Amino acid sequence: MNVNKVMFAFLIMLALTLNLGFFVGDFDDPNHHHIYELYAAIVVSFIATVLKFGDRTHIGAVMLAASLVADIQLVVAALVWGLGLHVLGHPEHLLMPSIVSLAGGAVAANVISVVLLIVETVTVRR
Repeated sequence: MNVNKVMFAFLIMLALTLNLGFFVGDFDDPNHHHIYELYAAIVVSFIATVLKFGDRTHIGAVMLAASLVADIQLVVAALVWGLGLHVLGHPEHLLMPSIVSLAGGAVAANVISVVLLIVETVTVRR
């Protein structure tokens, strides 16, 4: 068993599950979406993105692109939350639908990464 491949797959799936955990819940209820879970999803997503830079295959390029999309979506969600709440002074319940929608886009990109990981794993010959 290759430990590097295990860690790679683990981080890709952890990025998806953290992102999905933040996404699931009532769209406009801030109590269903925790800021630290969004932060953890961003950190793990960045780590998974960095690990994808070494792959020179076509599937690796698509996985990297999907991961970059997820990173951008999550960072913009955090920016909307932080700037809207602390700079513009909007109440959290008005910001939450936009934040959760952006996180939903990141979930879609992470699902694509996991599906491509599974496809790549199935097609690898021993």
